[in-house]
Amino acid sequence: MNWHQLESLEQLDTLHRSSQTRPVVIFKHSTRCSISAFAKHRFEQGWPEEPMAEAWLLDLIRFREISNEIAHRYGVAHESPQVIVLAGGSAVYHASHMDIDPQVVAAEAEKVMAS
Repeated sequence: MNWHQLESLEQLDTLHRSSQTRPVVIFKHSTRCSISAFAKHRFEQGWPEEPMAEAWLLDLIRFREISNEIAHRYGVAHESPQVIVLAGGSAVYHASHMDIDPQVVAAEAEKVMAS
């Protein structure tokens, strides 16, 4: 899977703007958590080869301030692991832990593109 690394608040601003024209997926991952590692692996295995959305990976251990800003900006309480779909500058879908299903996330992104 071709992850983009989310490592700055400036990148988050760019993703916010990009979500106006194309869905953006943010996967919040803890490198110290086995559940997060499992959810990430499962996500990578099921993510489409030609997705409708860009996929961004946030390392929560290194960049907690970005996670906090995501929670504040989009009104989605922090969880780990967590996936958030942004579209039109808003969080349109989110899931955490074992509810993270790459096919559902891809379908949500496709639904946004179809509307």
